[in-house]
Amino acid sequence: MPAPALLFDSRWRRSWRMLLVCLLAVVSWYAFKPVTSHDTIENIDKLRHFCAFASLALVASLGWQPGRRTALGIACGLMVYGLFIELMQTQLPTRSGSAADWLADGVGIAIGLLMFRALRRWQ
Repeated sequence: MPAPALLFDSRWRRSWRMLLVCLLAVVSWYAFKPVTSHDTIENIDKLRHFCAFASLALVASLGWQPGRRTALGIACGLMVYGLFIELMQTQLPTRSGSAADWLADGVGIAIGLLMFRALRRWQ
């Protein structure tokens, strides 16, 4: 079985889901931990949001049966999660919520889903 085909083997779905839970825990920890220093690179925070949510979307896609309905559910679920993060950050003394961060989350989700689709076609 070629390597890309292994990614989509249904026997691995549980492992992808477990990885998703771990990634959600890591993203949540970073989202809610106190800020101790400010970044010197402009907009690096947006890049972090983009990469985190692209990864979440790709791993989530690998964890469930592929299809449009699944992709829509993943996109909606992750967008709600991103909104939750931004709303919670408005309540934290060292954080602030941002619509631009949420937009970066959405772009990351879209790219993650497109990466999954490209991998499926390559298979």
